[in-house]
Amino acid sequence: MIRAFYALPVLALTAGAAFAQAAETPAAPAPMQMDAGVAYESARNQLGVLEYCTEKGHIDGKAVEIQTKLLTLIPEGDKAKGDAAEAKGKSGTVAAMGVEQSLDAASKAQNSSEEALCKQMDTMIQALAAQLPQ
Repeated sequence: MIRAFYALPVLALTAGAAFAQAAETPAAPAPMQMDAGVAYESARNQLGVLEYCTEKGHIDGKAVEIQTKLLTLIPEGDKAKGDAAEAKGKSGTVAAMGVEQSLDAASKAQNSSEEALCKQMDTMIQALAAQLPQ
């Protein structure tokens, strides 16, 4: 479970960073360890973004199911902050580590599409789920 706790925030940061940065950004240093509250909020935001992607028809609901299960592996943080982070995600905004960017803006910055970014997140979530103990 500890491995899942660390993998989830890293996935949230990786996905958030992928959306928030242009493709030709210099390599960033290794991610710092997050506190549980930030991890919870990032995971809740990611859940909202996945729900947004599902609602738009870009992905099926499997990633939402997986993310919901992954949330049970980390300590619950401030519910109000988590609700706000998830609401931002449902509106199509990735919010992680104090950086916010819409999927639309991120896709344009990367000469991509919202659909492609949603599918990328879906693939990453499913790959993470495959590595977790059953």
